[in-house]
Amino acid sequence: MDSVTNILQHNEKFVQTKEYEAYRSSPFPDKKLVILTCMDTRLTELLPKAMNIRNGDAKIIKNAGAVISHPYGSVMRSVLVGLYELQAEEVIVVGHHGCGMAALNADHMINEIKERGVSPTVLSTLEHSGIDLKSWLQGFGNEKQGVINSVEIIKNHPLLPPHVPVHGMIIDPATGQLELLVNGYSQQETSL
Repeated sequence: MDSVTNILQHNEKFVQTKEYEAYRSSPFPDKKLVILTCMDTRLTELLPKAMNIRNGDAKIIKNAGAVISHPYGSVMRSVLVGLYELQAEEVIVVGHHGCGMAALNADHMINEIKERGVSPTVLSTLEHSGIDLKSWLQGFGNEKQGVINSVEIIKNHPLLPPHVPVHGMIIDPATGQLELLVNGYSQQETSL
């Protein structure tokens, strides 16, 4: 049986037995948090448990590496929507040890793209349109530095509301141990 059929069969039972009732919450985060984290499958349930986050507590944004690759891209827009429209008051960027983005090699990925059937003409057109695929597809060299870079982009964004703490953490995907890399509260104190 294919994945979509499995999902829809499960969903039918989920709705019929009203399992959704345990997950009801408002659209506004109870803990007033926006969390940007990696899409790594090991973090799906581990990260919320390790942070004591339940359904309705936080706005969680996931992408490859918890990276903000452009200050005016969709990830930063989502952070700002959480702060301005959804009543969040703090931001936490959470990376993790052993992140695949740290080892991502643009040349390898471009070869994979070609092998999976994307035409070399498409790649050439993108390059001639000013898109530097190697730069765009390259990972970061260090998980901690990746978190710090994302925190800096958020913290220095001209549309960030004044006095919003922006924190950075890294999690061990095997144990759930969190390490604070950037304390947004102390950053605020030094700017007052």
